[in-house]
Amino acid sequence: MSKGRGDGRRAVIVGVATSDYPRLPEMSEHAVHGQAADRALADAGLTMADVDGFASTGFFPMYATGVAEYLGLHPTYYDETNAGGASFEVLVEHAAYAIECGAAEVVLITYGSIQLSQMGRRLGTGGGGGAGFAPGPAIYDALWGNTLVGSYALAARRHMHQFGTTPEQLASVAVTMRQHAASNPQAQEREPITVQDVVGSRLVADPLHKLDCCVISDGGGACVVTTAERAADLRKAPIYLLGAAHSTTHHMNISAMPDLTVSPAAQCGPLAFARAGVRPADIDVAQLYDSFTITVVLTVEDLGFCKKGEGGAFVENGGLGLGGHLPTNTDGGGLSACHPGMRGMFLIVEAVRQLRGEGGATQVPEAKIAVAHGTGGMLSTGATLILGNEEP
Repeated sequence: MSKGRGDGRRAVIVGVATSDYPRLPEMSEHAVHGQAADRALADAGLTMADVDGFASTGFFPMYATGVAEYLGLHPTYYDETNAGGASFEVLVEHAAYAIECGAAEVVLITYGSIQLSQMGRRLGTGGGGGAGFAPGPAIYDALWGNTLVGSYALAARRHMHQFGTTPEQLASVAVTMRQHAASNPQAQEREPITVQDVVGSRLVADPLHKLDCCVISDGGGACVVTTAERAADLRKAPIYLLGAAHSTTHHMNISAMPDLTVSPAAQCGPLAFARAGVRPADIDVAQLYDSFTITVVLTVEDLGFCKKGEGGAFVENGGLGLGGHLPTNTDGGGLSACHPGMRGMFLIVEAVRQLRGEGGATQVPEAKIAVAHGTGGMLSTGATLILGNEEP
């Protein structure tokens, strides 16, 4: 990410892959990591023996070290920073710094989850008000009955009140994601839906309906980061990390959010664009965390693709489709393709595939610059990567 290095140590992504998804009842969580890792390394033309850096994260402390042990790795650089759904954008940013300063040569970053298969045993967002999902200070919101979905519903209702955003505009996000998912044979939900299907589906937390909410899946992914010099001898053309940044505005309590209509993307997005030396208008394809339809509306505003309050108009009528303002989540996103709990790695994988021209039926023509933006917690964290297929 350092401009003008000229020494071959510029960080690039050379391999990406997903595991199988969306249902993996016969696999352990570590096995999902392993499948994704093997595929990403094969995509790069590397092996586990080439890896000296490793990064991952999960819901428990020392998670990355456990996965590294399972994979048979003994890395001299490792990272398990947890920023919720934004984690993997942060881990790629950190890996790039490690590569460029010489702390590692090849960093493998993996994600794996069997959240869907574990449902009914230890997971859920209802019943107890969400306290089990969000420990610590968030229990003070949970005491009064708020849930994960309820937190995002607060942001949606405030956006509607302040800017006139409509349920139909939010529904347009879900409709477009389903259109993209129809071309993804792995996608969890592929049947076409309409705006009326979304607004007519069951209310989960007013104003968010069932189809405004992401699916729950098993699955994982991985990517490999190394130097531009090393990449010259590998299987595929490198994807350059042009710029990156991450930020946080509060912990987990949605009640502590400084402004319910402004996400952390408003901080890290402009910084990542500035570091990359590009503008939102230069972006050809976007992969944006879509835990809920409102997440996407806030993100397109806060990243600068439209003005605050104009996100509803920006996304409606196919604004995020292949012929729209900003082709987004070309694999179907978390709303239709898969959402195993922390979906940030899938954004990176799809962005790289698009920049390589490997997007299949939803390939954006001549895509050269992509943004991948993760969102974590109750709109608590954000992390932005700007990727390109040409050396800056």
